[in-house]
Amino acid sequence: MPANTASTNITEFSVSELSGSIKRTVETAFDHVRVRGEISGYRGQHSSGHAYFSLKDDRSRIDAVIWKGTFPRIRFRPEEGMEVIATGKITTFPGSSKYQIVIENLEPAGAGALMALLEERRRRLGAEGLFDPARKRPLPFLPQVIGVVTSPTGAVIRDILHRIADRFPVHVVVWPVKVQGEGSGDEVAAAIRGFNALGPGSPVRRPDVLIVARGGGSLEDLWSFNDEAVVRAAAESQIPLISAVGHETDTTLIDYAADVRAPTPTGAAEMAVPVKADLEAQLASLHARLRGCSTRQMDHRKQMVRSLVRALPSLDQLLALPRRRFDEAATGLGRGLERTTVVKRRSFERAASGLRLELLVNRVVQQRQRLAERIARSERCLERHMLKEHNRLGRASASLAALPARLIGHLQREGQHLRSLGRNADTAISHTLLRSRSAITAQDRVLQSLSYKNVLKRGFAVVRDEDDRPVTRAAGLTPGRVLSLEWADGRVAAVTGEAGEGVPSAAPVPGKKRVSKPDQVSSASRPAAQPDDAPAPKQGSLF
Repeated sequence: MPANTASTNITEFSVSELSGSIKRTVETAFDHVRVRGEISGYRGQHSSGHAYFSLKDDRSRIDAVIWKGTFPRIRFRPEEGMEVIATGKITTFPGSSKYQIVIENLEPAGAGALMALLEERRRRLGAEGLFDPARKRPLPFLPQVIGVVTSPTGAVIRDILHRIADRFPVHVVVWPVKVQGEGSGDEVAAAIRGFNALGPGSPVRRPDVLIVARGGGSLEDLWSFNDEAVVRAAAESQIPLISAVGHETDTTLIDYAADVRAPTPTGAAEMAVPVKADLEAQLASLHARLRGCSTRQMDHRKQMVRSLVRALPSLDQLLALPRRRFDEAATGLGRGLERTTVVKRRSFERAASGLRLELLVNRVVQQRQRLAERIARSERCLERHMLKEHNRLGRASASLAALPARLIGHLQREGQHLRSLGRNADTAISHTLLRSRSAITAQDRVLQSLSYKNVLKRGFAVVRDEDDRPVTRAAGLTPGRVLSLEWADGRVAAVTGEAGEGVPSAAPVPGKKRVSKPDQVSSASRPAAQPDDAPAPKQGSLF
């Protein structure tokens, strides 16, 4: 094979395939990163609810986006020129070959007075062992009484009661406290110690698990749960304690001292009690397993489905590209005409890619058959018409033999007119045949332009296996296979060799041309020109 054809072994990618591969590689390698930089180009939330800006330093910049669903969970709002630390993942936008960071959390780069105080208190209490994991106790599997320390008038207690009633109704005891403001920390600490002080003879039964809950807010709003008295009371509690203060991104010191931290108050209720329906289903499953093992295969299938569900991408991942495309389209409505032209051109290219050589050959054969049928039908019609006219003239000649000379002259003029009509008919048929031949010639030229033999004349070759089928990939070839190499002037038989003997491996090295040595291909016959009337070998679509 000529050296200039070695590049055809390199794998070809479409633009969409290459963009998708780059997107998967970037998202896999940088699925969770922290980036520090200065906010630039922030103009607030877009009309769609998303926020687009950039993070930059003195040498580089990176595009950033906060989706609409993530924006409410950000504890502070970004501002132009602010230095922040962004946590998220790197992704790409194939529509414009750009990469960006999808921010999931945002925090200021510098620590304020409260943050410094909070960090110092956390280190001091942690040094005392209040946050030691060995002190944490497991939650009871099925508590009969749950104690809740929270505000009795907020939405938190309603969410907890509603969630417990939905999952597994148990007795709930609420100790009302202030969750914000002066003295709220002392009330929370007193409530925790009060629940632990309940004994067997108390009018209120001692809870099996405690939930300290509050809704989300700023660092100042949640400061009561960073109080040292609250942290020590939580660490000293003999009752397993669940901390459910703020949202998932909010962190207070009671979260470190509690036995379990819940992302939300509703999540704390879900941790405290199991789902009654799930327990009943589990009991029924155990009873069925005692009577037989007929459901083992079904349990295995359920586990496989759960694994597949965990592997599914999140809603934000699925909607990331559509969201970005929607925003790009909303800001680029003025370019509607150009985009419509591009879409129409792409549609035409897709329609053109569906054309195949077999379809064109079939169309030419059909047109030839139709033309032959029309020619035969025209000849039969002309013969019938001439025979009919000849018979009519014969009868007329016999009847007019006795007519005067005046009628004979008239008949001669009619005969001349009839001969003129015959000549016109011959001319029309000739013109029809000429147009049909021209159409066939044009279609034959198109057929020749799409033929793979023209590609062979430019220096390419077709590789076929023992069954005369084209070989499109080198990965399936093994040493010792007999191949047929077809050029424009004939064929040559060849045998594949070992990769270690100088033959390039099946996967080409990018940027390096493959040059075949003379001893890599053994010639079985001299190139012989194909006869003109030989049938064209079957070839796939060149599109």
